[in-house]
Amino acid sequence: MVVIGITGPTGAGKTTVLNVLAQFGAKIVDCDALYHKMLEHDESMLGELKIRFGDGIFGADGTLRRKALGDIVFGDPRALADLNAITHRHILRELDALIAKAKEAGRPAIALDAIALIESGLADRCDVTAAVTADDELRARRIMDREGIPEEYARKRIAAQKPSAWFEERCDHTLRNDGPKAELEEKARALFSTIIPKEES
Repeated sequence: MVVIGITGPTGAGKTTVLNVLAQFGAKIVDCDALYHKMLEHDESMLGELKIRFGDGIFGADGTLRRKALGDIVFGDPRALADLNAITHRHILRELDALIAKAKEAGRPAIALDAIALIESGLADRCDVTAAVTADDELRARRIMDREGIPEEYARKRIAAQKPSAWFEERCDHTLRNDGPKAELEEKARALFSTIIPKEES
C-alpha cells in the first residue's frame, strides 16, 4: 500500500485531486478534520493539554475552549511549540492506526490531505508527496466563488499562506492547476497511475 501526501495552498484544487485518488481506491484522510474531531473527543490528547495548560482551557461542560487556548499560545512561542508537539504526536498516532487499518482492508493507497503536511512531520509518514498549486489570481477567484467572500478577504487568505513555490520545492511531484478542472483530473490520473500499484487498483 502506498501512503500519498497531498498538500498545497487554499483554492489550488486539492479536492479535485483527492477525488481522483478516491477513484483509484485510495482511502482519503482530511487531517484538518481529524485534528478538530480529536480536539473534541480524544481523551488522551485532551488530558495532556490539561496537564500542560491547566483547567482554564476547558469549559464547565468539559469541552475545550479553543479561544482560551489560543490566548495562551499565540503570544508565547514556547507554549505554541508545546501545543504543536502534543497535538502532532497524537495526530501521528491516530494516522498510524488509520494507515494500518487501510492496509489491512486491502486498500491500494491512503491519501493524507494536509496543508501543514511538511511542517507537521506528516510527510515523513508518506511514500510520495504531491503539491497542488495554481496561480494566485485563479486561486482568489476560486475562493470567492466557493465561499462567497469578498475579493479583499480572499487575497488576505492567500497572503497569509505560504506561496505555491514553497510547496513545489518540498514535494516529490507538483500538479499545477492553471486550466480547467478536467485538465487537472487528467494530470492527476497520469501521475497516480504510475504510483499506485496497478494489480491492486
